Amino acid sequence: MAKKLSVLSAGVVAVLVATTAPAAAATPPPSRPTAVGHGGAVSSVDPDATAIGLDVLRRGGNAVDAAVATAAALGVTEPYSAGIGGGGFFVYYDAKTKKISTIDGRETAPASFTSTVFTENGKAIPFADVVTSGLSVGVPGTPMTWEHALRTWGSRSLAQSLAPATALAKKGFVVDATFRDQTADNAERFAEFPATRALFLPGGQPPTVGSTLKNPDLARTYQQLARNGVDELYTGPIGADIVKTAQNPPVDPAVTRKVRKGQLTEQDLAKYTAPFRAPTRTGYRGLDVYSMAPPSSGGTTVGEALNILEKTGASDHSYLAASTLSFADRNRWVGDTGEVPVRELLSDRFAASRACLIDPKKALTTPQPPADPRTAGTDCKVPAGAASATPYEGPSTTHLTVADKWGNVVAYTLTIEQTGGSGITVPGRGFLLNNELTDFNFVPVTAGVPDPNLPGPGKRPRSSMAPTIVLKDGAPVLAVGSPGGATIITTVLQVLLGRFARGLSLPQAIAAPRASARNGAAVDAEPAFDTAALTKLGWSFSTVEEIGAVAAIEFLRDGRFLAAAEPTRRGGGSAGTVRP
Repeated sequence: MAKKLSVLSAGVVAVLVATTAPAAAATPPPSRPTAVGHGGAVSSVDPDATAIGLDVLRRGGNAVDAAVATAAALGVTEPYSAGIGGGGFFVYYDAKTKKISTIDGRETAPASFTSTVFTENGKAIPFADVVTSGLSVGVPGTPMTWEHALRTWGSRSLAQSLAPATALAKKGFVVDATFRDQTADNAERFAEFPATRALFLPGGQPPTVGSTLKNPDLARTYQQLARNGVDELYTGPIGADIVKTAQNPPVDPAVTRKVRKGQLTEQDLAKYTAPFRAPTRTGYRGLDVYSMAPPSSGGTTVGEALNILEKTGASDHSYLAASTLSFADRNRWVGDTGEVPVRELLSDRFAASRACLIDPKKALTTPQPPADPRTAGTDCKVPAGAASATPYEGPSTTHLTVADKWGNVVAYTLTIEQTGGSGITVPGRGFLLNNELTDFNFVPVTAGVPDPNLPGPGKRPRSSMAPTIVLKDGAPVLAVGSPGGATIITTVLQVLLGRFARGLSLPQAIAAPRASARNGAAVDAEPAFDTAALTKLGWSFSTVEEIGAVAAIEFLRDGRFLAAAEPTRRGGGSAGTVRP
């Protein structure tokens, strides 16, 4: 996009020097993708965050305490993927009750939103015009998620849980190649906003690998939340700053493109809730697979695919077909409405009606039309109606998994949507605002067919986040999740299949090459994924560098924890246990 950038004002330069000038790097915590031991475990994408979570466990905190502390740390070290300007889904297993609970911390649209808010003259506004704008900003859900989780299941206060991340923001973290690359990829749009430029582009450039990035503004914001609680955001001065920033994005005056204003109000923040929701449940090979219900499509889509694969077997061909069919149904039926047929989507009867369409010797024609799970019968017919591909979702987000010595477990996926969210940092607050409302469909996916994911007042956009906990006879076996937009679903599905259907160890299942079929014309596949035999069956592929970034914990039969993260994707993850 064509634009000119003005010389930084003296005030901005002063802020830049004070907060982001490279410093001599401290040695980062050791990072390893696999750990086995006792006393609890943490797995995330970042060694600083994992180390903070493990320290909470060592000091007597439980899984929820450690999860919130880890998430707050990711708000420092993974600010382009998560933070208090975003939202997420929290799945919790209580060892005493053997019950799975979830918190829906998804962002919500302003009360003023209509189904046509992302259209002009009857056509969708270009995605690029919305993604970096105030119009894409929804009410953040992450702070209230933390508060609800700690009050319901935690043993520490919010202030205690925020303290380690506050110290990290003050001290700074060591910039690695992944963080620098993410900054460079977003440098053009970050430069449009002086507060973002000052924080993340020291000297006007992405920070160098090995330098230390500090965020004193975020440290002060965390301290304010610690002192006064999350009402500071939902009804107080932090929220007022969010609203002011979203409604009138503080853009550099030399930027020539139109930066759309947001519709978020202080009343929208005050009305926000993070409800407890019943999880989805799917049986697979004697296991109970629990995940997130709508407005996330993670639980229903992974669950439907598992049900289909239990009938067809778990070959790569069947996996691609089951995922294709499940995405067709997801796109038609799942959104933030009270009419999502969750039980029917996860029924064996519906799975049978979809599995019978899979020819073991021939790829499915894509895109496939959706079926109606409410009327699924025993016949085997391709559903009538139009077929539509899956709309775009940003590939960012982050995930963490925690287990404590008492057997409690958390699988928590959180996000600000696009890498870097809206690109807009709240001045003086040190965090980026989400662009989550771009997860709505701007126009109906299929003309003339009801679309559950159109925008609306106070509505939550559909998500693909799939934090998942697997039980056997009421006890945890595996907890897993991943970032990656719509590829989250296929990533979690592939790891479950690798571990439980193909005999791979958890680290092997995580490291295995991935492919993601989402009912499009071609299947996304990593370079190492073997496509030769599948191409002969009629599948088409598009090469992508990497898919997903898993963080998981397995519960071994001898009582030990196996924590596992990515060995190389997204720079490699970090897994650890309290006692090796």
